[in-house]
Amino acid sequence: MSRWSAPDCEEDAMAAPSACPATPPPASQQRIYGDINANRLWTFRVLMNDPLAANEQLAIVGSCEALGNWQHSGAVLMTRQQAGEEQQEQEDEQDGNVWTAQVYIPRECATEYRYMVCGMDAASEQLLVRRWEVQLQPRRIAELDEPSGQCEDTFGHVLGQQRRVDRGWLTKETLVQLKFFYAPFTFKQRMKRRLVHVKVTPMNLRIPSAGCVGGDTVTQLEDSLSNDTHDTRENGGDSSAFAFSEVVTLSSDECEVRAQEQFGTACGAEDLVIFHLTVADMENTAYLIDLYSYSSKVAREDGPPLHLGYHYVLPNLFKRSEGNLELAITCAKGHRPLGMMRLGYLIVKPSSHSAHLNMRVSYARYWNNKWTGLDVGHRGSGTSFKAKDAVIRENTITSLKNAADHGADMVEFDVQLSKDLVPVVYHDFMIYVSLKSKCSMQEHDFLALPMRELTLDQLKKLKVYHTAEGLSRETRSFHNDDLLEHQPFPQLADVLDALDEHIGFNIEIKWSQRLQDGRMEEEFEHVVDRNLYIDCILDVVLRKAGKRRLVFSCFDPDICTMLRYKQNRYPVMFLTLGHTTKYEKYMDPRGNSMETAVWHAVAMQLLGIVAHTEDLLRDPSQVNLAKERGLVLFCWGDDNNSKDTIKLLKDLGLHAIIYDKMDVLTSKEVKQSVFLLQAKDSQKEMLKLQALETGHVWHTTESGQEEQQA
Repeated sequence: MSRWSAPDCEEDAMAAPSACPATPPPASQQRIYGDINANRLWTFRVLMNDPLAANEQLAIVGSCEALGNWQHSGAVLMTRQQAGEEQQEQEDEQDGNVWTAQVYIPRECATEYRYMVCGMDAASEQLLVRRWEVQLQPRRIAELDEPSGQCEDTFGHVLGQQRRVDRGWLTKETLVQLKFFYAPFTFKQRMKRRLVHVKVTPMNLRIPSAGCVGGDTVTQLEDSLSNDTHDTRENGGDSSAFAFSEVVTLSSDECEVRAQEQFGTACGAEDLVIFHLTVADMENTAYLIDLYSYSSKVAREDGPPLHLGYHYVLPNLFKRSEGNLELAITCAKGHRPLGMMRLGYLIVKPSSHSAHLNMRVSYARYWNNKWTGLDVGHRGSGTSFKAKDAVIRENTITSLKNAADHGADMVEFDVQLSKDLVPVVYHDFMIYVSLKSKCSMQEHDFLALPMRELTLDQLKKLKVYHTAEGLSRETRSFHNDDLLEHQPFPQLADVLDALDEHIGFNIEIKWSQRLQDGRMEEEFEHVVDRNLYIDCILDVVLRKAGKRRLVFSCFDPDICTMLRYKQNRYPVMFLTLGHTTKYEKYMDPRGNSMETAVWHAVAMQLLGIVAHTEDLLRDPSQVNLAKERGLVLFCWGDDNNSKDTIKLLKDLGLHAIIYDKMDVLTSKEVKQSVFLLQAKDSQKEMLKLQALETGHVWHTTESGQEEQQA
């Protein structure tokens, strides 16, 4: 079962009461809205067993105005309960502490709420969501007549259900990731074999310098720091920025984001290390990279390491949302050049369409345990340019509808942007148009154009051909090709409107990858910035997708990270090649094996993996790599186009199989999606409940239909 699988009926209630006595917070913690007579004073008390960082505290957000109407910015901050000596000993034994707040909430209606861990930037007074409870059903206080009451809760736990706490998403802050893969250091000969430990500290560029006007920024930073090279340099002085400095090593033991250690994280020849830095003021934050090394394993246990060197990364070096930096390492003693280091970076900015997001519900890692062995239509009804008998063009509204009509639970399709930044559905990076009308088209008769260089209007006016994937170049004619829903390049917005809301979507975000030999999948470099690219797609999805079962997927691990942290509503899955003989591997190692893909998915809190079936058939035991981590597992590939293979994959316990020709290969007897059947069952149960309340009963007719009878 998935870590985030859910029972048929989501139960939600407050956790068992804490043993701690009530201590009302001060009046400053009380919120009163509207007529006091229409409200009741409620005391919220929550036991927090997780450690909190220096800038973190608890808060409550909920369904009424006093609790912010599910907006994180309107959450009520809680205060840590002041405990006596005896009680403090109890709390220390519990490894936890109690937080409280009093709020006037509505008397005449139920109030729903969640707890969250937040960070508060005093300079900007911005509230950051660090972690929050994501049970499908929030906590609930029933409608009551009594004037006051209280809740006794435990953070993350609701009535004995599985603990469900997720990291927050970006609201006003920025996520900076620095990637140290495979010991990217170049030292002098005597230093080459050293295991280097790296620590990254965000530094405030707005440093008051007494008696100094202007001057070199780096010099001011250096002068402001302690001469003790073993100083953690965090949260201790004006030089530190308001930020959360964390790290993750992609390995079987350490693949969850954690706080940095005092003397950094080992970045060895086999290590994939990502520094995960949440920054409030991106424009005025620099990054101090400190390098340490121990003389031996014994020395590491006995004392502090040697401070090898450092480098300051200023924000103006980040020219785009992603890139690589080659930086000089300055020796800690004597400030001489020591060597070089090369690292990758990713800048994730909050979505420009965050107004559509709130804390009412999140499906980011939700997966019902009934959703197994789902049938997913590849590009709708299948890849139309490989199959010579295909009569429906792939990635069209008609193709998607046809798959749904033949029982697809979900449809998979590809989305990329036109030149005027409109999300359209199309697979290839290049399109082929004819130079002139001919009865027989040859290869030299086509003009190849990058799809991203054409506006939506131009795409719709062109007579588009396709070069068959892996076959000789040839044209295709399709059934009713002149009808609107048969046309290529449908807008994502139109697809969301055209298909029944109970058909699930697997939206693959197209982004050209760099191959191992340095070439790009697409001949040209990207011209649209990653953040803008993703925001254009999210704008459409957040406005139109609603409650549709929808997952994003992408072969680019950084795009997956951006999708995860730019929104809190829909799940993200990492598409992978794994070990393959059919495709050239990517330069980024995270998708080139099942293990590293799983570690990345766990680290970034993705829903799961879309694995290459070729790799799974080579070693079926790899299915357990994902399942043991609580990840959802889909699969893709030409191998799926076989009834026997589909059955084998379902028997292995995969959650979904993506394949062509839904009308031929599906084994379903009832040609309806699992989500539609689930909705019908829920509606049926609701009608039965209503019937019982009104004195009616249900019976089953000879045709199998259920109806009410007085």
